[in-house]
Amino acid sequence: MTAQLIDGKQIAEIVKAEVAAEVAILAEQSIVPRLVAIIVGEDPASQVYVRNKERACLKAGIAGDVVRLASSITQSELLDQISALNHDDSVHGILVQLPLPAHLDSMAVLDAIHPGKDVDGFHPENVGLMLQGRPRFLPCTPHGVMKLIQTTGVSTVGAHAVVIGRSDIVGKPMAALLVQKGVDATVTICHSRTRNIGEITRQADILIAAVGIPEFVTGAMIRPGAVVIDVGINRREDRIVGDVQFESAVQVASAITPVPGGVGPMTIAMLLRNTLTAARLLSGQ
Repeated sequence: MTAQLIDGKQIAEIVKAEVAAEVAILAEQSIVPRLVAIIVGEDPASQVYVRNKERACLKAGIAGDVVRLASSITQSELLDQISALNHDDSVHGILVQLPLPAHLDSMAVLDAIHPGKDVDGFHPENVGLMLQGRPRFLPCTPHGVMKLIQTTGVSTVGAHAVVIGRSDIVGKPMAALLVQKGVDATVTICHSRTRNIGEITRQADILIAAVGIPEFVTGAMIRPGAVVIDVGINRREDRIVGDVQFESAVQVASAITPVPGGVGPMTIAMLLRNTLTAARLLSGQ
């Protein structure tokens, strides 16, 4: 078996086009969604991510601004920046690019963003709403993964979905979305300390790797015919690899996301979708 490739780039372009069309309708009412990204320091990967988000905003008709701050900024100074954006009615979405320098408290910073402008979906209020099945915003990467799974045509109802990873950004919300009514998967969460992990992953109809370890999942850990979603992005020597060993996995799975070009583009597309939603909510639409 050679797996079908799930083209995240192509699917993301469809989502972006839909967002752009809806943004154009809002613009007729003199409402222009505005997203402000805060980046602290000079982390090269973060610079690339923010630049990609800025370009995507421009293409969709969303006002995308970047606030670049020195890595020496204090916690109180950063919180003041966020407070100013919270009170700026022209700003609909705020995101803080992670990771932050070690001297900053990331959780306190994310908690400081107004829940109605938290387009990453990280604020505890938004997490709680998501868990209750009445979300304001869905976290961008898990939401993108759900969209990718839908495009494969595989039914999630009663399916066994295994999520490898327990982060607050991907693993936990991913499991929460899969178990919601209407999706109806049976979900197992594994992580790097799970015993006999291969025995569990080989039971998965849908396998989502978000463990942050390069090529952690091998073909031998995948049930033949499973759908495999690789959230990981890791630099290894001169190439980018995911959390799945692609060469062996593609011979076993029925469908698989490549890295790059799979989940990454979907994350940005869903960020645009959330910014549009925030603009509607904050403008009373």
